[in-house]
Amino acid sequence: MSDTLVKPVIAKELLESLQAKTEEEKQVIVHCCFPASPSLGNLIRIWPSTYLFDLQSDHQSKLIHTENITLFPYWTPIPFMKDFWFTLIFSGLPKDCKSFDLREVIPEEGGFYVESVKRNSSDVYRVKISESY
Repeated sequence: MSDTLVKPVIAKELLESLQAKTEEEKQVIVHCCFPASPSLGNLIRIWPSTYLFDLQSDHQSKLIHTENITLFPYWTPIPFMKDFWFTLIFSGLPKDCKSFDLREVIPEEGGFYVESVKRNSSDVYRVKISESY
């Protein structure tokens, strides 16, 4: 039996197809800080209708997973006067996206909003959440 390993040859078409699928599967991770405040409540949640809005196109990246925060209609208690961190994972942004807004689109006041987040090469972000509109 031979100890020589032969490097496999992968068809160019297959490599291109896999590259395209890799681009489609990219995800955006947003670590969010909800700052401590005596005037805000001690419960937090996120609606599934939270998106990343590409500022260069009409693309919207969908929320696909959350960590350390509950989805509407359930609430997550937060410690009094302590910053609260949670993570949101979204579907990928287009290659040519330079900046985006994080917006919770809800039928009431007080949705989360982070304006003009500058895109980086890792697609991992740390943002401070504020209430908007």
